[in-house]
Amino acid sequence: MNLARATVAVGLAVVTTTLVAASPANAAPPDISLASVKAHLTQLQSIATANGGNRAHGRPGYLASVNYIKGILDAAGFSTVVQSFTTSGATGYNLIADWPGGDPNQVLMTGAHLDSVTAGPGINDNGSGSASILAVAQAVAATGFAPGKHLRFAWWGAEELGLRGSQFYVNNLPAAERTKIKGYLNFDMVGSPNPGYFVYDGDNSAGTGAGPGPAGSTQIEQVIRAKFTALGVTMDDTDFDGRSDYGPFIAVGIPAGGTFTGAEGIKSSSQASRWGGTAGQAFDVCYHRSCDTSSNINDTALDRNADAIAHAVWTLSEVPPTGTTIYSDTFETATGWTVNPASTDTATTGMWERGNPGGTSSGTTTTQLDATVSGVNALVTGAAAGASAGANDLDGGTTTVQSPTIALPAGATLRLSFQYYLAHLNNASSADFVRVRVVGSTSTTVLTVTGAASNRSAAWTSSSVDISAFAGQTVRVVVEAADAGTASLVEAAVDDVTIVRL
Repeated sequence: MNLARATVAVGLAVVTTTLVAASPANAAPPDISLASVKAHLTQLQSIATANGGNRAHGRPGYLASVNYIKGILDAAGFSTVVQSFTTSGATGYNLIADWPGGDPNQVLMTGAHLDSVTAGPGINDNGSGSASILAVAQAVAATGFAPGKHLRFAWWGAEELGLRGSQFYVNNLPAAERTKIKGYLNFDMVGSPNPGYFVYDGDNSAGTGAGPGPAGSTQIEQVIRAKFTALGVTMDDTDFDGRSDYGPFIAVGIPAGGTFTGAEGIKSSSQASRWGGTAGQAFDVCYHRSCDTSSNINDTALDRNADAIAHAVWTLSEVPPTGTTIYSDTFETATGWTVNPASTDTATTGMWERGNPGGTSSGTTTTQLDATVSGVNALVTGAAAGASAGANDLDGGTTTVQSPTIALPAGATLRLSFQYYLAHLNNASSADFVRVRVVGSTSTTVLTVTGAASNRSAAWTSSSVDISAFAGQTVRVVVEAADAGTASLVEAAVDDVTIVRL
Protein backbone atom coordinates (compact mmCIF):
# COMPACT_ATOMS: atom_id res chain seq x y z
CA MET A 1 0.00 0.00 0.00
CA ASN A 2 1.54 3.28 -1.11
CA LEU A 3 1.96 6.69 0.46
CA ALA A 4 3.49 8.60 -2.47
CA ARG A 5 3.05 9.24 -6.19
CA ALA A 6 5.53 9.54 -9.06
CA THR A 7 5.68 10.15 -12.84
CA VAL A 8 5.61 7.38 -15.47
CA ALA A 9 7.37 7.27 -18.83
CA VAL A 10 5.92 4.87 -21.41
CA GLY A 11 7.98 1.76 -22.11
CA LEU A 12 7.63 -1.36 -24.22
CA ALA A 13 5.61 -4.48 -23.48
CA VAL A 14 6.87 -8.07 -23.57
CA VAL A 15 4.23 -10.67 -24.39
CA THR A 16 4.21 -14.41 -23.66
CA THR A 17 1.13 -16.53 -24.35
CA THR A 18 0.08 -20.00 -23.21
CA LEU A 19 -3.42 -21.35 -23.79
CA VAL A 20 -5.39 -24.43 -22.70
CA ALA A 21 -9.06 -25.28 -23.00
CA ALA A 22 -11.15 -24.69 -19.89
CA SER A 23 -13.40 -27.44 -18.59
CA PRO A 24 -17.12 -26.70 -19.02
CA ALA A 25 -17.82 -27.98 -15.50
CA ASN A 26 -18.29 -25.25 -12.92
CA ALA A 27 -17.98 -25.70 -9.17
CA ALA A 28 -19.00 -23.84 -6.05
CA PRO A 29 -16.45 -21.34 -4.72
CA PRO A 30 -13.62 -23.49 -3.32
CA ASP A 31 -11.98 -23.31 0.07
CA ILE A 32 -8.53 -21.88 -0.58
CA SER A 33 -5.81 -23.77 1.21
CA LEU A 34 -3.99 -21.59 3.77
CA ALA A 35 -0.96 -23.82 3.26
CA SER A 36 -0.96 -22.98 -0.45
CA VAL A 37 -1.06 -19.23 0.22
CA LYS A 38 1.68 -19.47 2.84
CA ALA A 39 3.86 -21.54 0.52
CA HIS A 40 3.81 -18.66 -1.93
CA LEU A 41 4.66 -16.23 0.88
CA THR A 42 7.64 -18.41 1.81
CA GLN A 43 8.87 -18.20 -1.77
CA LEU A 44 8.46 -14.41 -1.85
CA GLN A 45 10.40 -14.18 1.43
CA SER A 46 13.17 -16.35 -0.02
CA ILE A 47 13.30 -14.17 -3.14
CA ALA A 48 13.66 -11.04 -1.00
CA THR A 49 16.33 -12.64 1.20
CA ALA A 50 18.35 -13.62 -1.87
CA ASN A 51 18.06 -10.14 -3.40
CA GLY A 52 19.07 -7.54 -0.86
CA GLY A 53 16.17 -8.05 1.56
CA ASN A 54 13.42 -6.54 -0.58
CA ARG A 55 11.31 -6.93 -3.71
CA ALA A 56 11.08 -3.24 -4.58
CA HIS A 57 10.58 -1.58 -7.95
CA GLY A 58 13.76 -1.56 -10.00
CA ARG A 59 15.46 -4.13 -7.74
CA PRO A 60 16.24 -7.71 -8.81
CA GLY A 61 13.91 -9.12 -6.16
CA TYR A 62 10.91 -7.61 -7.90
CA LEU A 63 11.58 -9.14 -11.31
CA ALA A 64 12.34 -12.47 -9.62
CA SER A 65 8.89 -12.24 -7.97
CA VAL A 66 7.27 -11.64 -11.37
CA ASN A 67 9.07 -14.61 -12.88
CA TYR A 68 8.06 -16.88 -9.98
CA ILE A 69 4.36 -16.10 -10.34
CA LYS A 70 4.47 -16.14 -14.13
CA GLY A 71 5.95 -19.64 -14.13
CA ILE A 72 3.12 -20.96 -11.97
CA LEU A 73 0.45 -19.32 -14.13
CA ASP A 74 1.96 -20.51 -17.39
CA ALA A 75 2.04 -24.07 -16.08
CA ALA A 76 -1.61 -23.76 -14.99
CA GLY A 77 -2.79 -22.77 -18.46
CA PHE A 78 -3.17 -19.00 -18.17
CA SER A 79 -2.27 -16.63 -20.99
CA THR A 80 0.32 -14.29 -19.48
CA VAL A 81 1.63 -10.88 -20.46
CA VAL A 82 4.55 -9.07 -18.83
CA GLN A 83 3.99 -5.37 -19.44
CA SER A 84 6.96 -3.06 -18.88
CA PHE A 85 6.99 0.63 -18.01
CA THR A 86 9.51 3.14 -16.72
CA THR A 87 9.24 5.19 -13.55
CA SER A 88 11.77 6.74 -11.15
CA GLY A 89 14.56 5.90 -13.57
CA ALA A 90 13.95 2.16 -13.53
CA THR A 91 11.97 -0.42 -15.48
CA GLY A 92 8.87 -1.77 -13.80
CA TYR A 93 6.68 -4.71 -14.71
CA ASN A 94 3.01 -5.64 -14.54
CA LEU A 95 2.07 -9.29 -14.87
CA ILE A 96 -1.34 -9.85 -16.52
CA ALA A 97 -2.88 -13.32 -16.68
CA ASP A 98 -6.06 -14.27 -18.56
CA TRP A 99 -8.00 -17.48 -18.05
CA PRO A 100 -9.24 -18.75 -21.44
CA GLY A 101 -12.99 -18.57 -22.02
CA GLY A 102 -15.84 -16.47 -20.73
CA ASP A 103 -17.46 -13.54 -22.47
CA PRO A 104 -14.61 -11.30 -23.73
CA ASN A 105 -16.94 -8.33 -23.54
CA GLN A 106 -17.50 -8.89 -19.81
CA VAL A 107 -14.21 -9.03 -17.93
CA LEU A 108 -13.85 -9.50 -14.19
CA MET A 109 -10.38 -8.43 -13.10
CA THR A 110 -8.63 -9.26 -9.82
CA GLY A 111 -5.41 -7.55 -8.81
CA ALA A 112 -2.77 -7.00 -6.14
CA HIS A 113 0.50 -5.11 -6.12
CA LEU A 114 3.60 -7.28 -6.07
CA ASP A 115 6.31 -4.76 -5.17
CA SER A 116 7.60 -4.07 -1.67
CA VAL A 117 9.19 -0.94 -0.26
CA THR A 118 13.00 -0.89 -0.21
CA ALA A 119 13.03 -1.21 3.59
CA GLY A 120 11.89 -4.82 3.70
CA PRO A 121 10.52 -7.89 1.94
CA GLY A 122 6.88 -6.72 1.99
CA ILE A 123 5.29 -10.01 2.98
CA ASN A 124 2.06 -8.53 4.33
CA ASP A 125 2.34 -5.45 2.09
CA ASN A 126 1.68 -6.95 -0.30
CA GLY A 127 2.88 -10.49 -0.54
CA SER A 128 -0.36 -11.40 1.25
CA GLY A 129 -2.61 -10.06 -1.50
CA SER A 130 -0.34 -11.32 -4.28
CA ALA A 131 -0.12 -14.83 -2.85
CA SER A 132 -3.85 -14.99 -2.15
CA ILE A 133 -4.94 -14.08 -5.67
CA LEU A 134 -2.31 -16.48 -7.05
CA ALA A 135 -3.84 -19.30 -4.99
CA VAL A 136 -7.29 -18.34 -6.29
CA ALA A 137 -5.99 -18.32 -9.87
CA GLN A 138 -4.58 -21.81 -9.29
CA ALA A 139 -8.00 -22.89 -7.96
CA VAL A 140 -9.62 -21.60 -11.15
CA ALA A 141 -7.35 -23.88 -13.16
CA ALA A 142 -7.57 -26.84 -10.78
CA THR A 143 -11.37 -26.87 -10.76
CA GLY A 144 -11.72 -26.21 -14.49
CA PHE A 145 -13.89 -23.21 -13.65
CA ALA A 146 -15.75 -21.99 -16.75
CA PRO A 147 -17.37 -18.68 -15.73
CA GLY A 148 -19.72 -16.62 -17.83
CA LYS A 149 -17.40 -13.62 -17.64
CA HIS A 150 -13.79 -13.60 -18.73
CA LEU A 151 -11.34 -13.75 -15.81
CA ARG A 152 -8.19 -11.63 -15.68
CA PHE A 153 -5.65 -11.45 -12.85
CA ALA A 154 -2.98 -8.79 -12.40
CA TRP A 155 0.11 -8.26 -10.27
CA TRP A 156 1.10 -4.59 -10.31
CA GLY A 157 4.54 -3.03 -10.21
CA ALA A 158 5.60 0.23 -8.52
CA GLU A 159 2.45 0.61 -6.44
CA GLU A 160 4.61 1.84 -3.58
CA LEU A 161 5.73 4.73 -5.76
CA GLY A 162 2.16 5.88 -6.41
CA LEU A 163 0.14 3.23 -8.27
CA ARG A 164 2.50 3.51 -11.20
CA GLY A 165 1.93 0.05 -12.67
CA SER A 166 -1.85 -0.01 -12.50
CA GLN A 167 -2.00 3.58 -13.76
CA PHE A 168 0.14 2.62 -16.74
CA TYR A 169 -2.10 -0.33 -17.51
CA VAL A 170 -5.33 1.65 -17.37
CA ASN A 171 -3.92 4.64 -19.24
CA ASN A 172 -2.76 2.42 -22.09
CA LEU A 173 -5.98 0.44 -22.45
CA PRO A 174 -8.03 1.56 -25.46
CA ALA A 175 -11.40 2.98 -24.45
CA ALA A 176 -13.18 -0.01 -26.00
CA GLU A 177 -11.15 -2.38 -23.80
CA ARG A 178 -11.84 -0.37 -20.66
CA THR A 179 -15.58 -0.69 -21.18
CA LYS A 180 -15.23 -4.48 -21.24
CA ILE A 181 -13.96 -4.54 -17.63
CA LYS A 182 -17.14 -4.87 -15.59
CA GLY A 183 -15.45 -5.00 -12.21
CA TYR A 184 -12.03 -4.77 -10.56
CA LEU A 185 -11.26 -6.55 -7.27
CA ASN A 186 -8.26 -5.22 -5.31
CA PHE A 187 -6.50 -7.00 -2.44
CA ASP A 188 -3.76 -5.06 -0.68
CA MET A 189 -2.65 -6.28 2.79
CA VAL A 190 -4.97 -9.14 3.73
CA GLY A 191 -2.95 -10.78 6.52
CA SER A 192 -2.10 -7.98 8.95
CA PRO A 193 -0.81 -9.33 12.30
CA ASN A 194 -3.34 -7.34 14.39
CA PRO A 195 -6.02 -7.61 11.73
CA GLY A 196 -9.08 -5.58 10.97
CA TYR A 197 -11.74 -6.65 8.52
CA PHE A 198 -12.44 -3.83 6.08
CA VAL A 199 -14.36 -3.72 2.82
CA TYR A 200 -14.21 -0.87 0.33
CA ASP A 201 -17.27 1.35 0.77
CA GLY A 202 -19.01 1.01 -2.59
CA ASP A 203 -21.91 3.39 -1.88
CA ASN A 204 -20.21 5.73 0.63
CA SER A 205 -22.67 4.55 3.27
CA ALA A 206 -20.13 5.58 5.91
CA GLY A 207 -20.46 9.15 4.61
CA THR A 208 -16.84 10.02 5.27
CA GLY A 209 -16.39 12.23 2.24
CA ALA A 210 -14.29 10.07 -0.09
CA GLY A 211 -17.41 9.44 -2.16
CA PRO A 212 -18.89 6.22 -3.57
CA GLY A 213 -17.28 4.03 -6.17
CA PRO A 214 -18.60 3.83 -9.74
CA ALA A 215 -21.97 2.17 -10.30
CA GLY A 216 -21.61 -1.52 -9.54
CA SER A 217 -19.15 -1.06 -6.65
CA THR A 218 -21.91 -1.61 -4.10
CA GLN A 219 -22.69 -5.00 -5.62
CA ILE A 220 -19.04 -6.00 -5.13
CA GLU A 221 -19.16 -4.79 -1.53
CA GLN A 222 -22.32 -6.78 -0.84
CA VAL A 223 -20.87 -10.00 -2.28
CA ILE A 224 -17.78 -9.68 -0.08
CA ARG A 225 -19.81 -8.81 3.01
CA ALA A 226 -22.00 -11.87 2.43
CA LYS A 227 -18.97 -14.16 2.66
CA PHE A 228 -17.72 -12.60 5.90
CA THR A 229 -21.23 -12.72 7.34
CA ALA A 230 -21.24 -16.45 6.63
CA LEU A 231 -17.91 -16.65 8.46
CA GLY A 232 -19.43 -14.82 11.44
CA VAL A 233 -17.23 -11.76 10.96
CA THR A 234 -18.49 -8.17 10.92
CA MET A 235 -16.83 -5.72 8.55
CA ASP A 236 -16.14 -2.00 8.69
CA ASP A 237 -16.10 0.28 5.66
CA THR A 238 -12.86 1.64 4.29
CA ASP A 239 -12.77 4.53 1.83
CA PHE A 240 -11.72 4.64 -1.79
CA ASP A 241 -9.02 7.08 -0.65
CA GLY A 242 -6.60 6.50 -3.53
CA ARG A 243 -3.97 4.54 -1.61
CA SER A 244 -4.12 1.36 -3.66
CA ASP A 245 -4.52 0.09 -7.19
CA TYR A 246 -8.30 0.45 -7.43
CA GLY A 247 -7.61 4.18 -7.93
CA PRO A 248 -6.92 4.20 -11.69
CA PHE A 249 -9.91 1.93 -12.29
CA ILE A 250 -12.50 3.97 -10.42
CA ALA A 251 -11.09 7.11 -12.06
CA VAL A 252 -12.35 5.83 -15.44
CA GLY A 253 -15.68 4.56 -14.09
CA ILE A 254 -14.89 0.87 -13.57
CA PRO A 255 -16.66 -0.61 -10.52
CA ALA A 256 -14.22 -1.73 -7.85
CA GLY A 257 -14.04 -3.32 -4.43
CA GLY A 258 -11.98 -5.54 -2.20
CA THR A 259 -10.77 -6.17 1.32
CA PHE A 260 -8.07 -4.75 3.60
CA THR A 261 -6.85 -5.82 7.04
CA GLY A 262 -5.27 -2.51 8.06
CA ALA A 263 -1.91 -0.78 7.87
CA GLU A 264 -0.55 1.93 10.19
CA GLY A 265 -4.00 2.80 11.57
CA ILE A 266 -4.77 2.03 15.22
CA LYS A 267 -7.25 -0.66 16.22
CA SER A 268 -10.02 0.72 18.45
CA SER A 269 -11.43 -0.95 21.54
CA SER A 270 -14.67 -1.59 19.67
CA GLN A 271 -12.81 -3.26 16.81
CA ALA A 272 -10.75 -5.37 19.21
CA SER A 273 -13.93 -6.55 20.94
CA ARG A 274 -15.33 -7.73 17.61
CA TRP A 275 -12.19 -8.99 15.88
CA GLY A 276 -9.80 -9.85 18.66
CA GLY A 277 -6.25 -8.55 18.76
CA THR A 278 -4.85 -5.57 20.61
CA ALA A 279 -6.65 -2.25 20.95
CA GLY A 280 -4.47 0.86 20.79
CA GLN A 281 -1.94 -0.86 18.53
CA ALA A 282 -1.43 -0.57 14.78
CA PHE A 283 -3.04 -3.20 12.57
CA ASP A 284 0.45 -3.78 11.18
CA VAL A 285 3.31 -2.56 13.39
CA CYS A 286 5.75 -3.61 10.67
CA TYR A 287 4.07 -1.57 7.93
CA HIS A 288 6.80 -0.43 5.47
CA ARG A 289 9.52 -1.75 7.77
CA SER A 290 12.19 -4.44 7.59
CA CYS A 291 10.17 -6.64 9.98
CA ASP A 292 7.41 -7.16 7.37
CA THR A 293 8.60 -10.73 6.96
CA SER A 294 6.87 -14.11 6.74
CA SER A 295 6.34 -13.96 10.53
CA ASN A 296 4.33 -10.73 10.13
CA ILE A 297 1.12 -12.55 9.12
CA ASN A 298 -2.08 -13.47 10.93
CA ASP A 299 -3.05 -16.87 9.55
CA THR A 300 -6.75 -16.57 10.41
CA ALA A 301 -7.13 -13.25 8.59
CA LEU A 302 -5.15 -14.53 5.61
CA ASP A 303 -7.27 -17.68 5.38
CA ARG A 304 -10.56 -15.80 5.65
CA ASN A 305 -9.56 -13.26 3.02
CA ALA A 306 -8.30 -15.87 0.57
CA ASP A 307 -11.65 -17.65 0.81
CA ALA A 308 -13.47 -14.33 0.37
CA ILE A 309 -11.46 -13.62 -2.77
CA ALA A 310 -12.51 -16.95 -4.24
CA HIS A 311 -16.13 -16.30 -3.26
CA ALA A 312 -16.04 -12.90 -4.98
CA VAL A 313 -14.42 -14.24 -8.15
CA TRP A 314 -16.85 -17.16 -8.44
CA THR A 315 -19.94 -15.11 -7.61
CA LEU A 316 -19.22 -11.97 -9.62
CA SER A 317 -18.15 -13.86 -12.74
CA GLU A 318 -21.57 -15.45 -13.11
CA VAL A 319 -23.72 -14.31 -16.03
CA PRO A 320 -27.38 -15.12 -15.34
CA PRO A 321 -28.94 -16.96 -18.29
CA THR A 322 -31.61 -15.36 -20.40
CA GLY A 323 -34.96 -15.42 -18.65
CA THR A 324 -33.44 -15.46 -15.18
CA THR A 325 -35.53 -13.70 -12.55
CA ILE A 326 -33.22 -11.31 -10.74
CA TYR A 327 -35.83 -10.11 -8.25
CA SER A 328 -39.43 -10.99 -7.45
CA ASP A 329 -41.88 -9.96 -4.72
CA THR A 330 -45.55 -10.93 -4.51
CA PHE A 331 -45.84 -9.32 -1.03
CA GLU A 332 -47.09 -12.53 0.54
CA THR A 333 -44.32 -12.20 3.13
CA ALA A 334 -42.41 -9.21 4.48
CA THR A 335 -39.20 -8.75 2.49
CA GLY A 336 -37.91 -5.42 3.72
CA TRP A 337 -39.93 -2.71 2.00
CA THR A 338 -39.75 0.51 4.03
CA VAL A 339 -42.56 3.06 4.37
CA ASN A 340 -41.56 6.74 4.49
CA PRO A 341 -37.85 5.90 4.07
CA ALA A 342 -36.67 9.52 3.98
CA SER A 343 -39.07 10.67 6.75
CA THR A 344 -40.50 13.28 4.38
CA ASP A 345 -44.02 11.91 3.74
CA THR A 346 -46.97 14.16 4.48
CA ALA A 347 -49.95 11.78 4.21
CA THR A 348 -52.12 11.59 7.34
CA THR A 349 -54.10 8.44 6.47
CA GLY A 350 -53.91 5.71 3.85
CA MET A 351 -50.15 5.31 3.97
CA TRP A 352 -48.63 2.41 2.04
CA GLU A 353 -48.80 -0.95 3.76
CA ARG A 354 -48.42 -4.60 2.84
CA GLY A 355 -51.78 -6.18 3.49
CA ASN A 356 -54.92 -7.95 2.35
CA PRO A 357 -57.03 -5.15 0.85
CA GLY A 358 -60.70 -4.83 1.65
CA GLY A 359 -62.99 -3.91 -1.23
CA THR A 360 -64.46 -0.38 -1.18
CA SER A 361 -66.65 1.53 -3.59
CA SER A 362 -68.59 4.75 -3.99
CA GLY A 363 -71.66 4.29 -6.14
CA THR A 364 -70.57 2.46 -9.25
CA THR A 365 -66.89 3.39 -8.80
CA THR A 366 -64.66 0.74 -7.20
CA THR A 367 -62.07 2.62 -5.18
CA GLN A 368 -60.20 -0.37 -3.74
CA LEU A 369 -60.13 -3.92 -5.06
CA ASP A 370 -60.54 -6.81 -2.68
CA ALA A 371 -58.56 -9.04 -5.08
CA THR A 372 -54.79 -8.97 -5.55
CA VAL A 373 -52.92 -10.13 -8.64
CA SER A 374 -51.62 -13.20 -6.82
CA GLY A 375 -52.01 -14.49 -3.29
CA VAL A 376 -53.80 -12.38 -0.70
CA ASN A 377 -51.47 -9.43 -0.12
CA ALA A 378 -50.33 -6.39 -2.06
CA LEU A 379 -48.87 -2.96 -1.39
CA VAL A 380 -51.91 -0.77 -0.86
CA THR A 381 -52.80 2.66 0.50
CA GLY A 382 -54.72 1.71 3.62
CA ALA A 383 -55.75 -1.92 3.35
CA ALA A 384 -58.80 -1.92 5.63
CA ALA A 385 -62.18 -1.18 4.05
CA GLY A 386 -63.57 0.89 6.90
CA ALA A 387 -67.14 2.13 7.26
CA SER A 388 -67.13 4.02 3.96
CA ALA A 389 -65.07 4.46 0.79
CA GLY A 390 -63.33 7.47 2.28
CA ALA A 391 -62.59 5.96 5.72
CA ASN A 392 -59.03 4.74 5.01
CA ASP A 393 -58.23 6.34 1.68
CA LEU A 394 -55.05 8.33 1.08
CA ASP A 395 -55.32 11.83 2.58
CA GLY A 396 -53.12 14.77 3.36
CA GLY A 397 -50.29 14.48 0.84
CA THR A 398 -47.68 11.92 -0.23
CA THR A 399 -46.86 8.40 0.96
CA THR A 400 -43.72 6.53 -0.13
CA VAL A 401 -42.55 2.93 0.10
CA GLN A 402 -39.09 1.69 -0.87
CA SER A 403 -37.86 -1.79 -1.74
CA PRO A 404 -34.81 -3.46 -0.23
CA THR A 405 -31.59 -3.16 -2.26
CA ILE A 406 -31.52 -5.17 -5.48
CA ALA A 407 -28.15 -6.07 -7.06
CA LEU A 408 -28.44 -6.04 -10.85
CA PRO A 409 -25.96 -8.00 -12.99
CA ALA A 410 -23.58 -6.03 -15.16
CA GLY A 411 -23.86 -6.11 -18.94
CA ALA A 412 -27.42 -7.43 -18.88
CA THR A 413 -30.67 -6.48 -20.58
CA LEU A 414 -33.15 -6.05 -17.73
CA ARG A 415 -36.89 -5.52 -17.55
CA LEU A 416 -38.89 -4.35 -14.53
CA SER A 417 -42.54 -5.45 -14.48
CA PHE A 418 -45.31 -4.84 -11.96
CA GLN A 419 -49.07 -4.50 -11.59
CA TYR A 420 -50.68 -1.33 -10.27
CA TYR A 421 -53.81 0.77 -10.11
CA LEU A 422 -54.81 4.34 -9.25
CA ALA A 423 -58.49 4.90 -8.35
CA HIS A 424 -60.28 8.15 -7.54
CA LEU A 425 -63.59 9.98 -7.63
CA ASN A 426 -64.41 13.05 -9.71
CA ASN A 427 -63.15 15.33 -6.95
CA ALA A 428 -59.56 14.32 -7.84
CA SER A 429 -57.13 16.42 -9.87
CA SER A 430 -53.82 16.12 -11.70
CA ALA A 431 -52.09 16.85 -8.39
CA ASP A 432 -53.01 13.30 -7.31
CA PHE A 433 -50.81 10.50 -8.63
CA VAL A 434 -49.10 7.13 -8.34
CA ARG A 435 -45.44 7.06 -9.37
CA VAL A 436 -42.74 4.37 -9.60
CA ARG A 437 -39.03 5.16 -9.70
CA VAL A 438 -35.84 3.13 -9.95
CA VAL A 439 -33.06 4.64 -7.85
CA GLY A 440 -29.40 3.68 -8.26
CA SER A 441 -26.54 6.07 -8.94
CA THR A 442 -29.25 8.10 -10.69
CA SER A 443 -33.05 8.08 -10.42
CA THR A 444 -35.43 7.29 -13.27
CA THR A 445 -39.21 7.56 -13.16
CA VAL A 446 -40.65 4.52 -14.93
CA LEU A 447 -44.34 5.21 -14.32
CA THR A 448 -46.47 8.25 -13.52
CA VAL A 449 -50.27 8.12 -13.57
CA THR A 450 -52.11 11.29 -12.53
CA GLY A 451 -55.63 11.87 -11.37
CA ALA A 452 -58.39 13.85 -13.10
CA ALA A 453 -61.82 15.30 -12.30
CA SER A 454 -63.61 12.07 -13.22
CA ASN A 455 -64.46 8.76 -11.61
CA ARG A 456 -61.81 6.05 -12.18
CA SER A 457 -62.46 2.53 -10.88
CA ALA A 458 -59.58 0.43 -9.61
CA ALA A 459 -58.35 -2.12 -12.16
CA TRP A 460 -55.06 -3.98 -12.10
CA THR A 461 -52.86 -2.77 -14.97
CA SER A 462 -49.55 -4.19 -16.17
CA SER A 463 -46.44 -2.09 -16.60
CA SER A 464 -43.14 -3.27 -18.05
CA VAL A 465 -40.08 -1.12 -18.64
CA ASP A 466 -36.46 -1.61 -19.74
CA ILE A 467 -34.04 -0.77 -16.90
CA SER A 468 -30.84 -1.97 -18.60
CA ALA A 469 -29.28 1.43 -17.91
CA PHE A 470 -29.00 0.29 -14.28
CA ALA A 471 -27.14 -2.96 -15.09
CA GLY A 472 -24.28 -3.51 -12.68
CA GLN A 473 -25.77 -1.21 -10.06
CA THR A 474 -27.47 -1.84 -6.75
CA VAL A 475 -30.90 -0.21 -6.94
CA ARG A 476 -34.16 0.25 -5.06
CA VAL A 477 -37.69 0.49 -6.43
CA VAL A 478 -39.54 3.46 -4.94
CA VAL A 479 -43.34 3.77 -5.14
CA GLU A 480 -45.13 7.03 -4.31
CA ALA A 481 -48.79 7.97 -4.19
CA ALA A 482 -50.30 11.36 -3.45
CA ASP A 483 -53.62 12.90 -2.54
CA ALA A 484 -52.48 16.44 -3.04
CA GLY A 485 -55.77 17.90 -4.21
CA THR A 486 -58.54 19.33 -2.03
CA ALA A 487 -61.08 16.89 -0.58
CA SER A 488 -60.32 14.17 -3.14
CA LEU A 489 -60.72 10.43 -2.65
CA VAL A 490 -57.65 8.53 -3.88
CA GLU A 491 -56.50 4.90 -3.57
CA ALA A 492 -53.51 3.09 -5.11
CA ALA A 493 -51.94 -0.37 -5.06
CA VAL A 494 -48.93 -2.26 -6.45
CA ASP A 495 -48.39 -6.03 -6.73
CA ASP A 496 -46.09 -8.66 -8.24
CA VAL A 497 -42.87 -6.69 -8.79
CA THR A 498 -40.27 -8.59 -10.85
CA ILE A 499 -36.98 -7.88 -12.59
CA VAL A 500 -35.96 -10.33 -15.32
CA ARG A 501 -32.77 -10.63 -17.34
CA LEU A 502 -33.81 -10.87 -20.98
